[in-house]
Amino acid sequence: MSRLAVRSREDEQMDALDLDFESYAALLTDLSKVNRMLLSARPTLGFLTRAIGDRKRFRLLDVGYGHGDMLRSISAWAQARGIAAELVGIDLNPRSEIVAKAATPAEAGIDFRTGDYADLGGGDFDFVVSSFVAHHMSDDQLVAFLRFMEAEARIGWLVNDIRRSALAHASYPLLARAMRWHRIVREDGTLSIARGWREADWAPYLAAADISDATVVRRFPFRLCVERIR
Repeated sequence: MSRLAVRSREDEQMDALDLDFESYAALLTDLSKVNRMLLSARPTLGFLTRAIGDRKRFRLLDVGYGHGDMLRSISAWAQARGIAAELVGIDLNPRSEIVAKAATPAEAGIDFRTGDYADLGGGDFDFVVSSFVAHHMSDDQLVAFLRFMEAEARIGWLVNDIRRSALAHASYPLLARAMRWHRIVREDGTLSIARGWREADWAPYLAAADISDATVVRRFPFRLCVERIR
């Protein structure tokens, strides 16, 4: 059996609580470069384009924002379309808030917070999104997160994550070395692909969360998204 036939459960280095701030900030910066090069905002912006309709305002929660680059992309997308976007980010790691705020111009209007997304229940959100966060979660954490999104997102929710693929697993280390990205970004990136998803992986999680009408769809490049539009 291929070692990619089943999702890896090995811990990623970036999740270590004792990782020093300088290393954490550097790897977040390089991860934002990875996201830009691999068009990571594209599935999320496409989802919002389909879901927003003719609405001219929305409130969105991004869970696990890291460097804040997805929220900055959403802010620019909304401003270009004349849409008033109230953007809230929540991340468990307080170092993310420091890094994201430093990288974000004030005019982007993004509210970066540190804490547990579950504490924001009842927050009147139109959308709840996450990018490359689900594969870090345990099974129980993921089911709880799906239930939260289903309960809290009035218009829709999106999980934008990695599709587990032999091609991606073999090619990413070559790209990461060529771009001289941070060692942890190189090593965790390869592991993230092994922790990523295939379509059939999602069925038991959605069933456990009592969600029957979400869509699991591939997006270029090597993305697997779970989306729900009401």
